[in-house]
Amino acid sequence: MKIPNIHCKIEMICPVNLSEDPEKVKQAISNIFPFSEIKNENFSIKAQSKELRSLEKIYETIFSTQSQKSYTRNLENNLEDDSTWFFLNKQAAFVEKVAICDEAEESPLGPIKVTLTSSNIDEIIDWIAFPN
Repeated sequence: MKIPNIHCKIEMICPVNLSEDPEKVKQAISNIFPFSEIKNENFSIKAQSKELRSLEKIYETIFSTQSQKSYTRNLENNLEDDSTWFFLNKQAAFVEKVAICDEAEESPLGPIKVTLTSSNIDEIIDWIAFPN
């Protein structure tokens, strides 16, 4: 896997329900985004990274499951200016699996929302959605 040298801000936010352990929600995020700074803020966990290698597990999943169409559709449908986003299933992330959600409701305890921001957002979408 070749990671392009493109400046990108990656932000993850995930709700923490009263029935959930915030540490387990943090673990779910760190399982998928190992190179990120994670903070507990009120009733949510927020994380961010400026390294594209934080998307390594997503990239590998897209490649191994050939799920380019699903990711491309989500990334392009949610594209606005220099930013796009997608949802990941929180429970799947806790067991180190990457599962994209088309709708927030597909993750019963709430999804992890991943936002990508870059002046070269099209190049990042191409890199993620069309692994070489």
